[in-house]
Amino acid sequence: MMLPDIFSDHFFDDFMNDPWEEKYFRAPVARATAMRTDVQDTGDAYRLEIELPGYKKEDIQAELNNGYLTIRASKSENGDEKDKKGSFIRQERYQGSCSRSFFVGRDLTQEDIRAKFENGILTLTIPKEAPKKVEENKFISIEG
Repeated sequence: MMLPDIFSDHFFDDFMNDPWEEKYFRAPVARATAMRTDVQDTGDAYRLEIELPGYKKEDIQAELNNGYLTIRASKSENGDEKDKKGSFIRQERYQGSCSRSFFVGRDLTQEDIRAKFENGILTLTIPKEAPKKVEENKFISIEG
């Protein structure tokens, strides 16, 4: 049975994004599986949990610039295997990256945001209010 888009996993993405860009120019499989994010209001802060299975802490970068928090993950793998004579049995390579941005407010600094990476999930804690101004482009430390 076909259901309207309101029942899909990406309803809010569809609602907030340009329909031409999303529907016609991007592969739906990549959008549905890359960087699924849960946003929770904890009262005094927002908690984001971003799924990054298969990535290591070193593969992930969080950056705050001009009020936008951007999370990037990139990965490169080489699965070469050889037999005893040195002939290739299998040779596979993978290289890819993904990113997402969230507007978190111009008054936050990178020191206000806490990040932790554990079991393939990046957890970010973002306070609702911050008395400081945004400084120049700096990276956020990820605990792990």
